[in-house]
Amino acid sequence: MLPHDEPVQVVIVGAGAAGSLYAARLAAGGKQVRVLEAGPAWQLGDLYSSQIWARRLKWGGAPVEVSGEDRIPHNSQTGWGFGGAALHHYGTWPRFSEETFELYSRYGVGMDWPMSYDDLRPHYDRVQAEVGISGDAGAEIWRPPGEPYPMPPLKTFRHGEMLKQGFDALGMHTAPLPVAINSTTYNGRPPCIYDGWCDAGCPTGALGNPLVTYFKKAQELGVQFSSNAQVTRVKMGRKGYATGVEYVKDGQTRIQPADWVILAGSVFQNPRLLLNSFCADHPDGLANQNGLVGRFLLAEGAAVVYGLFKEETECHMGVNAGQYTHREPYALASRPEVFGGLQWQIGGAVKPNDLYGIAMSRSELYGHALNEFIIRASKHFAFMIGFCGGTPLIENRITLADERDKNDMPLARVLHTTPPAIKSMRDYMQKQGLEVVQAAGALELWAGPAISGHQVGGTIMGNDPAKSVTNGYGICHDIPNVMVAGAGLFPSCTGASPTFSLMALASRSADFLLQNG
Repeated sequence: MLPHDEPVQVVIVGAGAAGSLYAARLAAGGKQVRVLEAGPAWQLGDLYSSQIWARRLKWGGAPVEVSGEDRIPHNSQTGWGFGGAALHHYGTWPRFSEETFELYSRYGVGMDWPMSYDDLRPHYDRVQAEVGISGDAGAEIWRPPGEPYPMPPLKTFRHGEMLKQGFDALGMHTAPLPVAINSTTYNGRPPCIYDGWCDAGCPTGALGNPLVTYFKKAQELGVQFSSNAQVTRVKMGRKGYATGVEYVKDGQTRIQPADWVILAGSVFQNPRLLLNSFCADHPDGLANQNGLVGRFLLAEGAAVVYGLFKEETECHMGVNAGQYTHREPYALASRPEVFGGLQWQIGGAVKPNDLYGIAMSRSELYGHALNEFIIRASKHFAFMIGFCGGTPLIENRITLADERDKNDMPLARVLHTTPPAIKSMRDYMQKQGLEVVQAAGALELWAGPAISGHQVGGTIMGNDPAKSVTNGYGICHDIPNVMVAGAGLFPSCTGASPTFSLMALASRSADFLLQNG
């Protein structure tokens, strides 16, 4: 018999964006909640404006085996510890377009979501009021209906303004990028200081990371957060219901009994946990009666373009997300050969050696040539990144590897090949981006290699239990007291950053649980 902790009404696996929102919302509704987080107990004092220190915030758990034609970037976009990936996210918070929820109904491709935009709209509005978003809703001609942003746009700098001129010259509409970063004092948090260190977590609290939003609120409401506690299995009872979770902390395996289990890990870790929780009644893993756990994994395509200008660009100033945005719907008459949504993030702040940094843009240079390039580019550099999305392939999946971690849990193995439609979109975006930079007046311009962006899928939601893992509230079709949270629920992606939408989904599901659980 393993030692048992005191039972709780809800145990949440993961203290990131969705997990923290669930914890705060459920505790406010009177639920007794415990959160188990595999990583460290980060605090604001752990956030330093340094790339070396910032790397600690990325995934530091067991490695993920990645294979396939296109290897997706697991570590750079996954979190570790209190706050999860949202601790170091860039705060790009657009709403998904109405068509995102109706791809099959409108275009006959992919899958519809098990709700409409109108079902999610009140939760977009509520979350943006609770966290705070800076932007200009009126300027976003692609934005679906909703409340205006609570704060005006962030300040802009030469970097963004110069690239915007390229879009203007080509007749391409832009708007201030909507970001979960304070342009003014909001909810007791200060405005941004525009030093371009969002990737390091923002110790001032201007960036809406969980430590200063829902995590903080949940702690104030008495939620128990346990760090360095790796959940390895969901425990099942005899009547088809989960009874809690098994976890390892300080080398000891324990059981946390609970009425409800919420899996709020990453796109990679939630399927890993479900598959490892096999038992006599579920020999292929939990919620996997149709064999779809881990499947329909999708990574956005991403195109990065760069330029050098005669004028100084102030490229180190601002925020990492960017200053302006340009978005396009899935289908346009001007590009009938490619299908998929896209979003440009224009004029993000860069340092010499960060994720999208100056040195990283010219990986073929070294020694004296790299030094000369850095000296010139540090004041005249410009860059923008575009993301494109579409529909996933069932073949792209997460499975369990033979190799195990220190707690004897099988590693996650990822197999991913970029769908042809996203490859075409990525090529289109790269060409479009270079045209914009040239129109902006760059003396030199170049593009980075083909890469991928945010990941979705693996535990997709839907109304049909034969074709999805969960229902529209993230409740597993075959286990009525296990919920899944996060972007793994998305049956498609639109090229727009997923964090705001996964938070809106969590808000909707938390309300449902309070009313029905």
